[in-house]
Amino acid sequence: MLLQGKKLLITGVLTPQSLAYGVAEHALQQGAEIVLTGFGRAKSLTERSAKRLKAGVDVLELDVTNPAHFPALTEALRQRWGRVDGVLHSIAYAPEDALGGNFLHTPWESVQTAFRISAFSLKELSVAVMPLMTEGGSIVTLDFDNRVAWPIYDWMGVCKAALEATVRYLARDLGPKKIRVNALAAGPLATVAAKGIPGFKTLEKAWGAQAPLGWDARTSHDMVARTACALLSDWLPSTTGEMVHVDGGYHAIGAPPVPPEEGEQGDGKSGIPPSAG
Repeated sequence: MLLQGKKLLITGVLTPQSLAYGVAEHALQQGAEIVLTGFGRAKSLTERSAKRLKAGVDVLELDVTNPAHFPALTEALRQRWGRVDGVLHSIAYAPEDALGGNFLHTPWESVQTAFRISAFSLKELSVAVMPLMTEGGSIVTLDFDNRVAWPIYDWMGVCKAALEATVRYLARDLGPKKIRVNALAAGPLATVAAKGIPGFKTLEKAWGAQAPLGWDARTSHDMVARTACALLSDWLPSTTGEMVHVDGGYHAIGAPPVPPEEGEQGDGKSGIPPSAG
């Protein structure tokens, strides 16, 4: 199996609708041993989800805004396994006033919170597991491609761009230790987190029209989870610092197909007549 014998730390599992839940589910099916993280009042939801995944899957305490939790996580994993082979970073949050068209008026305090949780936490988590990746390993963070500005994402978009840069710098510094670091940029998915993004439904509807392979925000979780498991496996040993897209090909297309003008003899997709090429 793809992840036979691998010991994986998976963050971000809240409910069975969480993308990280799907990754955890596939990882177990592929032979991995996993442990989840959670904190505060939401930890009870993570523990409930852990029981649905498999008996004996534990949940460790990790609040990424609490510096003391990282060395405690390292020690807990050291005592449990002695090593870690892979990590899924699925952690992101922005206050309400940092999203939805409020870019010019968002206060620093909200930006700081979003940046610390959504981007800086990847560095902190990587440093925490680094001493346990004695045989190398793979760190994968869930992303939404932010090389362009989106109409609804605002400061979370800035944080995701920072996350993508963090991946590259971690790949530089952890590569000599045979630790790979990659971002997995998925298309819009219907998750609990997505419900908090203003205008998400509009983006979701437009995505499928532009993606060459099509896209369904309700049913594409599985392919994203499978790609994450591939990145966590040994099958991409020389891939690091990458943003791997699982978005139906949306990122490669400049605009959705345009029907030809009346009277044009085009292909019915691009709107460009054959002689124009």
